[in-house]
Amino acid sequence: MPDFLEVGDRVWVARYDWFDVNVTLIGSDRGLVVVDTHGSTRMGHEVVGDVRRLGQGDVTVVVNTHWHFDHTFGNAAFRAAYGAIPIHAHEHAATELAEGAESRKQRYRDSDDPHRDEVMESEIVLPDHTFSSVRVLDLGDRQVELLHPGRGHTSGDIVVRVPDADVVLGGDLVEESAPPSFGLDSWPMDWPLSLDTVLGVITSGTVVVPGHGAPVDRDFVEAQRNDIGILAETIRDLAGRGVPLDQALAAADWPFPEAHLEAAVQRGYEQLPRSQKRLPLI
Repeated sequence: MPDFLEVGDRVWVARYDWFDVNVTLIGSDRGLVVVDTHGSTRMGHEVVGDVRRLGQGDVTVVVNTHWHFDHTFGNAAFRAAYGAIPIHAHEHAATELAEGAESRKQRYRDSDDPHRDEVMESEIVLPDHTFSSVRVLDLGDRQVELLHPGRGHTSGDIVVRVPDADVVLGGDLVEESAPPSFGLDSWPMDWPLSLDTVLGVITSGTVVVPGHGAPVDRDFVEAQRNDIGILAETIRDLAGRGVPLDQALAAADWPFPEAHLEAAVQRGYEQLPRSQKRLPLI
């Protein structure tokens, strides 16, 4: 089991092997905030055990950075352990989890992932404290800011800022241990501008905790933003020149491995307005 390691004043991160996902705790005199709860109810209970082993108090608030199951399916475990504590998320994340949780379970039915059964059996607990732009959590001796910078990895991504510790939790808008994850619910044409907003709250000394992987700094986030920007502009150029979608991946050089980009290119073509596309070249 991983240890929670302190990356800033009373901000602890545990990095779990399954999905290499991060779970973060923020301490205060009003209890702990847990940011993301892992990918199943069983794993959520394991995280609860690790929180108790840390010995810094009880969890009084849950935050989900976006709707994906590896960040939300542990919600039920925290409600079972700590009662009817609030679960905060962007309003789109709550809607997408409500609409997508069961289909995500069904995709696991034929999976060879050893966690398959626990994913299928997980109880879905939806966020019940949602917002559209910004929310500030008053924790007594400190405040924590929840910010929706725009669409990117999903339509409901948020980042969590702990100003007095100069720590920012980037969710899956920032990835360290793999290339950024573009799914069929991602927004590759918006993602660079969303990261510009994130960069606006990051200093040269900020510790940035990605959704997956080791903590990074501003330079890392800036470099990843630039690469995603190149990807978006490459998609715009290809569509503008009339390159058919099924030929686009082979028609350009990309900042990330092509194996990760099929959904990114498809979503980018879908998101461009008609005025920025030409009919496919013959």
